[in-house]
Parts: sequence; structure tokens; C-alpha cells
Amino acid sequence: MSISATSKTSTGQESTFQHALYPYRGDAQFLAGTLGFIREALTAGEAIIIAVPSDKASLLRDELPDEPAVRFVETSTAGANPGRHIAAWTAWMSQHGEEGRPVRGIGETAWRQARNAAHLSELRYNEWLLNRAFASSPAWSMLCPYDAGDEDPAALRSVARCHPLIHQDGQSLPNDGYLGADDYAFDALPDACDPYQELVYTSGDLSAVRSKVSQCASDAGVREDQLPKLAVAVTEIATNSIRHGGGQGTLRTWAQDATFLCEFRDSGFISDTMVGRVRPAADQIGGRGLWLAHQLCDLVEIRSTPDQGTTVRLHMDIPR
Repeated sequence: MSISATSKTSTGQESTFQHALYPYRGDAQFLAGTLGFIREALTAGEAIIIAVPSDKASLLRDELPDEPAVRFVETSTAGANPGRHIAAWTAWMSQHGEEGRPVRGIGETAWRQARNAAHLSELRYNEWLLNRAFASSPAWSMLCPYDAGDEDPAALRSVARCHPLIHQDGQSLPNDGYLGADDYAFDALPDACDPYQELVYTSGDLSAVRSKVSQCASDAGVREDQLPKLAVAVTEIATNSIRHGGGQGTLRTWAQDATFLCEFRDSGFISDTMVGRVRPAADQIGGRGLWLAHQLCDLVEIRSTPDQGTTVRLHMDIPR
């Protein structure tokens, strides 16, 4: 799937959203970069929102005075699914930012806690999507600390491609490796793992889809309290296939690496890169299916092109 990105706002102006990657090694470098970023913000009268792992939050709290302009947020409220993170940042900005006052964010993604390759790929995609999500927010900038201590240059390059700026020596400089307006290059979805179950569905088959998924998920070891959530999610995605994907779709289910997967394929095309990642308005008609899937599942992968149609994979963790 290729999704065209742009560094411009909806009005055609260049985005002023500042999104910088900060590679660091060790706690001393982490503190040097983040504290400098925070002090610049305080000097300029800006607000700060900090969303980092608990151990890094403790380091910063020990170094910072009691400052009302600095707000720490609980990152666990967003969950591990990267598809929920943009909505979480939007909510934090709304709750803690003041109208008309510039806001800086510090957000460290838990790269090392990625459960598998699919989760890591979605974490990278979310970082790239932040540039689109906040392109029209001129009073908003974000520093993304990244622990580069494992000396893996390939991993660092992959993450850097999602950030327009690199923060070094107290400055955020243009990043030559940023994808920018080029197409985002998704990792190819691996084939379904044998043995898998398959069902072709169309109008009137939603009950059969729910039944098939529920039985397969239960057999695979998905927790019983997760089954109703999965039933809602698969109903929404299958309904989207029937309504927007040519009237039918193909369901596949299988278990792999402590994960239960439901894959939906149809001939439709999703052009909106932000679909499912922005909370629907209360009076909005439709457009809630992928949002609900992101809220209910542990991971959602979407691949969609005009020539190949759409594939949506829902992941639910299986207790080890």
C-alpha cells in the first residue's frame, strides 16, 4: 500500500508542526536533551506535555521544580495499540494546553517493548502519521527521545525517516532522511500462517462471521472477556466490506506467535490515511468501524490500494 504524504496544510501552506527525533544513549543524555527542550519552552512561556515511560518520568520529576506549565500524562491510558496514540495526543493537548498558547510535547515511544514485527511496523507508521495529524497546528511541537544505545543503525534510520527534524546538541535540524512528501513504504504483510480458517461472506452473513471468529479465537486461547470485544470489531469490519468493498469479502483466521489474527479482504479502497485514528464527532454519521476496531483490538493493520483493494488485520493477544 502506498499513501501519499504532504508537508503542507489543507490551505496549501507549509506545515509549522515541529517533529524532531532525539537519539540518545543513557540517562545523562536523555536528561540533557529533554531538560534543555523543557527550559526553552518555559523561557518562551510555552506549556509542556510529557508522555514518557515511568522510569524516564521519574528522572525528569527529580530534576524539575514544581512548575504548573509542565504536565505529565499517563501513557498507559492510550494502550499499546499505536492506532490510539494520535487521539491520545489530541486529548492531552485539549486537556492541558491553553488556547492560543504554544505547546511542546515530549513523547517517547516504547520501541523496545514492541511485541512483534507487525507492532513495530505500526509504531513507525504512527510516528510518520503524526506529521499529517498535526500539520495544521502551528503552536505545537514534539520531541521524540529514542534510545539508540543498542547500536543498531538500521533501526535508527527506519525511525528517523518518520521525523522531519533531528535534535542534536540542543538544536533541531532538518533531517535529510525524512520521507517527506514521498509515498510511505509499508512493510509487506506476511502470508497467513497455516493452518488457517477461511470464510467468504456477503450480505446476511454477519452472524456466521461472528460465530466463526468467536469459535476460532476461543480455540486459539483468547481470553473469554476479550471475545465480545472481538465480536464487535469483526462485525464492524465485515460490514464495511459489504457496504464499501464490493458487497462481499474474505475472512481468514489463524494463530501465530501468541496472537490471534482475523484478516478481512475486499475490493474496496480506503483513501483517508487518518481513518480510525481520529475520534468521530458525536453527531457524525458512519465512519466508526475502524475507530472501534482500534479501541477494541490489540493491533490493527490496514493496507489499501485502488488496484489491489483493502486488507484489514485485527490482532488479539493470547496469554502465554
